[in-house]
Amino acid sequence: MSRGRHAARRSRPAGLIVLLAGSLVALGGVIGLVANDPSGSSGYPLGRTPHVDAPRGRAAALAIASGRHSVPRPVSLVVPAIGVRSKLIRLGTTSAGTLQVPTTTSEAGWYTASARPGAIGPAVIAGHVDSTAGEGIFFRLRLLRPGDKVFVRRADGTVAQFVITAVRFYVKTRFPTSAVYGPVPYAAIRLITCGGVFDHATGSYLSNVVAYGRQIAGRHHASHRK
Repeated sequence: MSRGRHAARRSRPAGLIVLLAGSLVALGGVIGLVANDPSGSSGYPLGRTPHVDAPRGRAAALAIASGRHSVPRPVSLVVPAIGVRSKLIRLGTTSAGTLQVPTTTSEAGWYTASARPGAIGPAVIAGHVDSTAGEGIFFRLRLLRPGDKVFVRRADGTVAQFVITAVRFYVKTRFPTSAVYGPVPYAAIRLITCGGVFDHATGSYLSNVVAYGRQIAGRHHASHRK
């Protein structure tokens, strides 16, 4: 997602989903994959990745498909490999049935109709790639690689840990909604932003970047928080 870049026009809210009768319906229904496209970014230089440490705290238990347990809401996100540390705002849907996007480029948001991080199913977190002011919270999302870690702190202080399994580029008109939002039998995470070619005519990017991950058992770290 890009917020207000180059434009007299605002970018559309990522074009990620359309809600029809409570179901997630694919836009186009066909996967449009540009495998590891290094040009899938804004025109801003990458620069140095900020140093971000993994959060400390009690590791969240792994989700069990057969179990029914309450999962605390997510409050913050840390992705050390790309220098991301962000509070998580809550994202719903617009009156047009599209996914809301964060009102700021400096924070990511958790889509409240998706699973809570650490619960069975995909937890969807979205953020902007850039704006007229510069890079956004997910500016480096395309640089994630399988094996990189993602940490989500929840309201009870526990930290759910995920490992990235794949990073994909999709043309927005061929966004694979079922693959991204559809049910899975484990606790998953999806990090989403915009990328690819920037269309000056519409003021938006033509593609989405999606990082896929799954929950893993985390180590317990002593917390310095009081």
